[in-house]
Amino acid sequence: MQPAPIVPDPTPTSQPFWDGLARGEVMLQHCDDCGEWVYYPRAFCSKCLSANMTWTEISGEGTLYTFTVARQPTTPAFAEVGVQMLAVIELDEGPKVTTTIENAAEEDLVIGARVRPVFAPTSGDVTLLRYELA
Repeated sequence: MQPAPIVPDPTPTSQPFWDGLARGEVMLQHCDDCGEWVYYPRAFCSKCLSANMTWTEISGEGTLYTFTVARQPTTPAFAEVGVQMLAVIELDEGPKVTTTIENAAEEDLVIGARVRPVFAPTSGDVTLLRYELA
């Protein structure tokens, strides 16, 4: 049984990201001045500090950059989950996203494996971005 996850509280800056996930889309900010992809959502480009950024849909696909298998709950919300597969995904566009791997056996996790997004609705108004092996 999956417990209710701790749900993020969207801000005006991050709302387009969460709205995209609710539609089954991964949205990232793209700097109109230097071309950098920006994640996590912020008001200014992390490379050139420009405020000229456009929300752009991406595939959300990437590679498994690193992972750990947590056999103890990392928060009370995961007390009933058992083993958690915590991961950092390097998106094809470059940014890295911290997440969990779903629908996989831990012995199948290999650094560099291709992954695709999984959209996980919560009991609230927020959909979470999870990943599975491609």
